[in-house]
Amino acid sequence: MTQTMRAAVYHGARNIRIEDVPVPAPRDGEVLIAVRRNGICGTDATEWAKGPVMAPLAERHPASGHLGPMIPGHEFVGEVVDVRGAVDFRAGDIVAAGAGVWCGACDRCAQGRTNVCRRYYTLGLNAHGGLAEYVAAPAHTLRVVPEGLSLDHAGMAQPLAVGLHAARRAGVRDGDRVVVIGAGAIGTFVLAGLHHLHAADVTVIDLPGPKLARALKLGATRTLSARDDVVALVLEATAGVGADVVIEASGAPGQYEKALAMVATGGRVLAVGLPKEKPTVDMFALALREITIESTVAHVCDEDLRPALEILATGPLGPLLLDDVISLDRLVDAGLGRLVDGSVDGKILVDPGARG
Repeated sequence: MTQTMRAAVYHGARNIRIEDVPVPAPRDGEVLIAVRRNGICGTDATEWAKGPVMAPLAERHPASGHLGPMIPGHEFVGEVVDVRGAVDFRAGDIVAAGAGVWCGACDRCAQGRTNVCRRYYTLGLNAHGGLAEYVAAPAHTLRVVPEGLSLDHAGMAQPLAVGLHAARRAGVRDGDRVVVIGAGAIGTFVLAGLHHLHAADVTVIDLPGPKLARALKLGATRTLSARDDVVALVLEATAGVGADVVIEASGAPGQYEKALAMVATGGRVLAVGLPKEKPTVDMFALALREITIESTVAHVCDEDLRPALEILATGPLGPLLLDDVISLDRLVDAGLGRLVDGSVDGKILVDPGARG
């Protein structure tokens, strides 16, 4: 094995460089992975365009211990090439990473809420990640990829696990009327999670085009154009009652206000999309209508990562969502730049071993 590798190294806002860096040495309980695919998402794009937001460039991260320039990438899949300690993997295994690292010893971990562990950190956001030829990852964050599932589709397992966790957090019951605002990648992963978990009536809202067509193929009952008066349409369709659950997955301005306007009295709103502007919330109406607002972050690896791989292995999500597979050299122009300017409808994956 070579002692150096090519990696994307984040130095600050709009400053990612492809560099030769040392291959990481796995510690006890870790696995060294030859990265085959690494997905990029809006979080990566925001970090590149406006950060550092989560990357510990100037102050040491309290859980990971990282400080300084960092290799991004938290949606990776690859081949095990080395292991350290008593782990359940061997060289040659193809694995997907949850990327979130939990301690297993705090009160939140004891409750099963490992995604809000007191010492939680994420590879690629708070420590070196998968936008490199190799990455070292704790074995407990990995799951074997089912036989027959392509690397391109397995590369979507981590964000699908996030969507699946969000679907669990939404508190949907069979027969509920659910609205999902936003049919981009994260909204699509939430929709896939809902379809996997529940028999619900799901309306998806976005701008007209391929994203809404994809939503119908993935189980949406109907779609609405965001250019229309969607609040009035939802209220009309529910005889003035409103939706039982509204999931805001776009982060677009004004959408949380619409979510609260279209949810039923006693209903639930789940915050998924990170708002680009601070929402204005009518707390008086919120209190009188006893609306529950929930939020969601990351995923619970033990609950969500393996089912995400199973969904990808047995359904149409991967082919419908894949946009492109690019090299590290094209990370900015064909990847992060496109995410920032809003020209991506699906998922872009990076193959760190590709050139050009």
